[in-house]
Amino acid sequence: MKISITAKLFAAVLATALLVALAMGVAAHLNLKRGFLGYLNEQGELRLEAAVPGVTAGYRANGNSWNFLREHPELWYKQLRPLADDEGRALDPRERPPPTVSELTGATRRFALYDTDRRRVAGFEGSTAPEVERPIVVDGVTVGWLTMARFEAVSSAAERRFEDAQWRSRWLVGAGAMLLAAGIAVWVSRALLTPVKEVAAATHRLAAGEYGTRVHIEARDEVGQLAVDFNRLAHTLQRNEEMRREFMADVSHELRTPLGVLHGELEAIEDGVRTLDRESVRSLQAEVATLNKLVSDLYDLSLADVGALTYRKADLDVAETLRLAAGAFRERLSERGIKLALVLPEAPLMAFVDERRLVQLFNNLLENTCRYTDAGGMLRVSARLDGARVCIDFSDTAPGVADEQRAHLFERFYRTDASRNRQSGGAGLGLAICQRIVEAHDGRIEAKASPLGGLWIAIELPQGAA
Repeated sequence: MKISITAKLFAAVLATALLVALAMGVAAHLNLKRGFLGYLNEQGELRLEAAVPGVTAGYRANGNSWNFLREHPELWYKQLRPLADDEGRALDPRERPPPTVSELTGATRRFALYDTDRRRVAGFEGSTAPEVERPIVVDGVTVGWLTMARFEAVSSAAERRFEDAQWRSRWLVGAGAMLLAAGIAVWVSRALLTPVKEVAAATHRLAAGEYGTRVHIEARDEVGQLAVDFNRLAHTLQRNEEMRREFMADVSHELRTPLGVLHGELEAIEDGVRTLDRESVRSLQAEVATLNKLVSDLYDLSLADVGALTYRKADLDVAETLRLAAGAFRERLSERGIKLALVLPEAPLMAFVDERRLVQLFNNLLENTCRYTDAGGMLRVSARLDGARVCIDFSDTAPGVADEQRAHLFERFYRTDASRNRQSGGAGLGLAICQRIVEAHDGRIEAKASPLGGLWIAIELPQGAA
């Protein structure tokens, strides 16, 4: 049988309260019993002390003999009456004094009188070895002993009534504590577990594919933090699902476009509408190259995502690599009417990188400039050493990218809605690959607004050995 966490928590709190109540009840019973018996014995000893003068006076008044008590035992309790009150004032022997606490508890019934030979004269017969005794001294001579047997258990009706009242009080307090514990257990179970159940239910919906599920818990404790983490996880899963769908749609579109062109070209050649000449072959090769680059970029991204993209890092002169890469694009940039400006140091600028991946990085950024920068513009490429980092900047002229769009430039298939779009020939994967390459080198890449009016790509790489 499956037991809910609410029932488990309720049972745990209730069981703990029950054990605590029982432990407190047992401890209170033991302490009260010991303390109560001690109190009775203490009061009895005080009463014993107060009875000594009366018993001594009776001995004197009856010819210095205990025979009057042997012959008239009914006089015994009269002899035990104190001659003075607690403040030392003499009491009238004709009046019966008010009963003391010890008399109410039956302590005087445990008093006994023994003569000098330790023979009982009067009083309690239940003890042969009294624990408390006081001498009866007359003219400096001990003529007897007044004794009291200690209380070992509650025996009198009044004492038993007192003990029973204590037990009833304990049971009432225990029952009240149990009811209170049960109420608190119910409240705690609901107050603490209701948000946990809400998160659990939301987790089931999330597992079923409802990525828009959110929980609204405003608690500032661990449960509240759990809700925050759950919402963050749900948002991430929702975003990943959206990106997956967008990715599939974008890949389908990017593949359909060149395949559609190829299909149309081949049908035209097959139907005789277009002749198979050098121009048509060049057009087919261009579409195949587009497909090949798209597939290669997708493959590189998939390897980068699982950390399988190979890197053979070594110390490399970044400035010289930039010169060679820019030189390879100089003619294309010139054809587009874009001026290239290199601001590079003459001294080697060493970084610990993979040369092949670094060239791929530079080629992607230079390709973007060729595709998207307006004719008559300019590209400025610079590199410098800043502390232990090598800083590389690609800054071009218009068109620029809006602030809210720059944060998405490194996402797959992302394009702005201005001039940097699919019509320029790009699939929107170049900057995503650039980001993976830079991060694999423990570097950082960032898109900013260019002071020239276009886009500024800032790259930082770790410095290599000089």
